[in-house]
Amino acid sequence: MPRAPKASSTPVPVAAPKSLARLYAGTSGWAYPTWKPEFYPAGTPAKKFLEFYSSQLTSVEVNYTFRALPTAKILEGWLAATPPDFRFSFKAPQRITHLKRLRNCEELVAQFVATLEPVRQAGKLGLLLFQLPPNFKADAELLSTFLFLSALHEKGAPPIAFEFRHESWFDEKIYSILREHKAAVCIAESDDLLTPEVHTAEGHTCYRLRRSSGYSAIELDAFAQRFAILAQQRDVYVYFKHEDEPTGALNATQFLSRIQALAGKQ
Repeated sequence: MPRAPKASSTPVPVAAPKSLARLYAGTSGWAYPTWKPEFYPAGTPAKKFLEFYSSQLTSVEVNYTFRALPTAKILEGWLAATPPDFRFSFKAPQRITHLKRLRNCEELVAQFVATLEPVRQAGKLGLLLFQLPPNFKADAELLSTFLFLSALHEKGAPPIAFEFRHESWFDEKIYSILREHKAAVCIAESDDLLTPEVHTAEGHTCYRLRRSSGYSAIELDAFAQRFAILAQQRDVYVYFKHEDEPTGALNATQFLSRIQALAGKQ
């Protein structure tokens, strides 16, 4: 599939249309100097990246939390740089998903959720993504036990999604457990694996569009049509791939432009 064409000028700021306010789109990260000048204007300093990013896109998946939890000061800076309707989603720490592999990690999950409380209070918390390693095979009992952790059920607990990267998880028994706990399947597309499109949570769903070649105008049009319909029923989070080239960020901007056009026709 040919790479999506690069923008010829600085992207025009967009905002989530009121009629599709439950649809949030962006990339997995924003701190990429190599996105200049196609996405970030040439003179944009790194400290202004998030401010500009959030003027163009409506959400971001934060991979920082996979390695370390942010301090209160870091969160304060992120919140101050973004508009009220912006949403941050966070990848779960690797200690939970890759080292502990969902076992005996109640304290870690509670700490993760508690750290993000300022984001929730600001009304900017999207979802929590638990991305499992590719060699982690399905274990229904373990998944069920994990989903009963109190931090995931407390009042105001954030919505969660699981990205399964071993095909054994794509099974109705797993989907049933997720439905019981109102957890979503992250519908991920990469060069190597395509997650079945199954919606197990009534209130939210998540897409990670990770194909390295990017997406064509025709494909972005099709995404806009599909996800606009879904956003009438639930919160929809759409994250394009982050890499040194700005392809994902430009795809996300182009996708939101199509969403804006659809909203104008309603």
